[in-house]
Amino acid sequence: MVEQRAARNLTIAVLYPREMNMYGDRGNTLALVKRAAAHGYDTTVIAVNPGEELPDADIFLGGGGQDSGQEIVAADLQLKADKLRELAASGVPMLLICGLYQLFGHCFVTAAGKIMEGIGVLDVETRGGDARMIGNIVLESAEFGEIVGYENHSGNTVLGAAAVPFGKVLRGAGNNPTDGVEGARFKNVIGTYLHGSLLPKNPAVSDFLIRVAAERKYGDFVPLARDSKAVTAAREAAKTRPR
Repeated sequence: MVEQRAARNLTIAVLYPREMNMYGDRGNTLALVKRAAAHGYDTTVIAVNPGEELPDADIFLGGGGQDSGQEIVAADLQLKADKLRELAASGVPMLLICGLYQLFGHCFVTAAGKIMEGIGVLDVETRGGDARMIGNIVLESAEFGEIVGYENHSGNTVLGAAAVPFGKVLRGAGNNPTDGVEGARFKNVIGTYLHGSLLPKNPAVSDFLIRVAAERKYGDFVPLARDSKAVTAAREAAKTRPR
């Protein structure tokens, strides 16, 4: 039974859920809501669609999508760029998967040569390639331990000097076939190609987002939840499945 504490609420903003919801990325929202509840926090989830204002949220989530969806999102992101850069610089936690990971960088150049301008929160650039990087992936992170996910992308992302990787690739491709790292970080912003969904199999990442949001809003965070046997089993199963 979850310990009761004085009512506390965290607001989660989900960026472009209609256009950017490939490979089960909506599961990240569901998992974060459940994990927050296990720590004793109520949550309010707000969808942010093209043309809508950014809410006053404690956590931002975003997923991946096809190029057609990315084009719509890329244009709308430019209208929100200043605010998102301000929020990121102030330490607001964000998790951005695949397509939005690319667009939170400087640019995404498609395999056909079309340039989609990013908003530069993350110091990365991406160029579409011919080879698709697909399959289960395992990362090593000093902060989160082993991270388990599923990659499915043809974007080749290169980190600049101001970005640090989300993790070191133990199995899989990662940002590109040669660098040996995956994802990018800036303050409390995480960009990554890991689908799967990522958060159900990686509660340490959920706890990071919740902890940072709670500390910013309420001044402290006392964890209540523990990892379940089901989560451990899911992680181990994913690690043993063939690419």
